[in-house]
Amino acid sequence: MIQLAPQQSIFMQVHAIDFRKGIDALVGICRGKLKQNPFSGAVFAFRNKKGTAIKLLCFDGSGFWLMHKRFSRGTLRHWPKNQDERICTTVLLIILNQGQPGFIEKPWRPLDASNASRVL
Repeated sequence: MIQLAPQQSIFMQVHAIDFRKGIDALVGICRGKLKQNPFSGAVFAFRNKKGTAIKLLCFDGSGFWLMHKRFSRGTLRHWPKNQDERICTTVLLIILNQGQPGFIEKPWRPLDASNASRVL
């Protein structure tokens, strides 16, 4: 699992890309299609055509990181439909784990007072 900070900018390429592309070609997509600076420290996310893999590109100040995740089972359940859809780190982590951000329940729930004494 990668560490993503809540304040980190995330940009996702909506359309699938050829996964034979390496760092230099993905930097070109960041500049050309996404109109973003790949040296900004933002995370750039890309998917393959079948939806079975994701690549993340990030510059850390001394070089680029290229992460590739291939799902052992299934395909992506969610990917943004348009380039303007805002993605936060929580949503990206849900997508990386093959979840659906729209179906997130509360991450916490209050304890039932009657069961609280059993915990202690």
